[in-house]
Amino acid sequence: MKSKPMAFLITTLIALMPMAGCIGAQNTGRDDIGGNDFEIGELTWYHYPGGINALNNTTAFGGLNTPFYTVGTYYGTGFSTFEPTMGITSTDNIYFTSYGNGPQGSTAIVQCTSMIEMTSLSDFSCQNVYGPVLPVANSNDPYVYVDPWTDRIMKFDMHALLGMTVEWSDDEGDSWFGPSVATSYSVQDHQTIASSPYGGILHETLWVFCINGNWAAPLCSQSQDGGLTWGPELPGAPVDCQSGGLSAHLIGADNGNFYRGQIGCDGTGYSMYKTEDGALTWSEHILPTEASGTADTWNAEEAQVDTDSESNVYAMWMGNDNMPYFSYSVDDANTWSDAIMVGPSHLEGTGFPVIIAGDPGRVAFGYIGTEGDGVWHGYISVITDAFNETPLITTVQVNAPEDPLDNASPTCGYERCGGFGDFIDMQIDAYGRPWLSLSHNPSGDTGIMATLIAGPTLVGNLSDLTMLPEGGAQTI
Repeated sequence: MKSKPMAFLITTLIALMPMAGCIGAQNTGRDDIGGNDFEIGELTWYHYPGGINALNNTTAFGGLNTPFYTVGTYYGTGFSTFEPTMGITSTDNIYFTSYGNGPQGSTAIVQCTSMIEMTSLSDFSCQNVYGPVLPVANSNDPYVYVDPWTDRIMKFDMHALLGMTVEWSDDEGDSWFGPSVATSYSVQDHQTIASSPYGGILHETLWVFCINGNWAAPLCSQSQDGGLTWGPELPGAPVDCQSGGLSAHLIGADNGNFYRGQIGCDGTGYSMYKTEDGALTWSEHILPTEASGTADTWNAEEAQVDTDSESNVYAMWMGNDNMPYFSYSVDDANTWSDAIMVGPSHLEGTGFPVIIAGDPGRVAFGYIGTEGDGVWHGYISVITDAFNETPLITTVQVNAPEDPLDNASPTCGYERCGGFGDFIDMQIDAYGRPWLSLSHNPSGDTGIMATLIAGPTLVGNLSDLTMLPEGGAQTI
């Protein structure tokens, strides 16, 4: 485990006030937050579930439920993007896809080096590392995934709704193998791919992909040899499930389970779907959406999921108020906590949900949001004690108000939008810092990596992340 600085210690409590009536904007400037004197920026909010201002009542502070000095930013990559999936290898390189910018117009796999540990903006650089002798033709839905157990980079291309090709690199993109043909006999769209240490026969990790196969539920396939060959496409849901074909990002847990989120089998609510046998069979686990409802937007197909280092399961979705909701399970998705709304109160709508978890109880949420003015910004919300009855949520806006991520489409968060396409992605690095892949639409769908300049680590001892330099518009 890499060492990190000590956390701010909670030593005293600020003046206590009842929680009731505390929904709204918080004070900014220098504040004594639970005994810590640090600057609260205008784009950082400390709140409880439901958007309740946490600075008016600190009785829930303590232990892991601790406020940290937290600031967000983003870094421009210099490459355009579409549906910006991403991955991070153990060597601290970040990877994402760039539509049409590879050799011969193929999908580029962009590698950003030194971004995670930079001390100056001049430290990092981004470049395409996809360059096989015979590049695979560009696809209309590019996708990249990094195996967290082996560092294998998987390039997963969908070709005009007709089929999938898979290529991979085990040396940070210096060389590429494949392509293998993942499928050829069903409509292909909205693909997702993941791995787990369940154990392949000829490779140390098992690989699964799911697609919308023009079926009543997604179709899924497994590879026991690291992506060289693939089994038949089988229903990714129980028999007679009528969930529709579009699935959220697939996740593989450390215990070997795979999860994906989607509309329930009865066509209502949201459910989590789990396989314990490598996508041969799936079970449905209904999420607690009674209070939140489900969004009546493009987000309505997807409930996002991730698992922590002990295979606890975390789910995120948008409610019928277009705000982000969260629930967790400590028993492999069999039962769920009550849902909570995790966004700050000043937002009137959000979209493109994505979630990432580190160690137990530490989770980050990525999304775009609007204050109701049709201008869209990027947000990261962090919880360091998700199992607490009143978890503290720290939310940052990653871009300046005068530098929006979209200002051309008033309904951007509720539909296919610019470089966001259908979805975004989020990963966590070895230091416990969350990274959110987004599109900066006004600059020509430029791929950007949003993160925390400062904040709490999501792995290891709860402590401050090392500081990164301020990014933003100067990096576009």
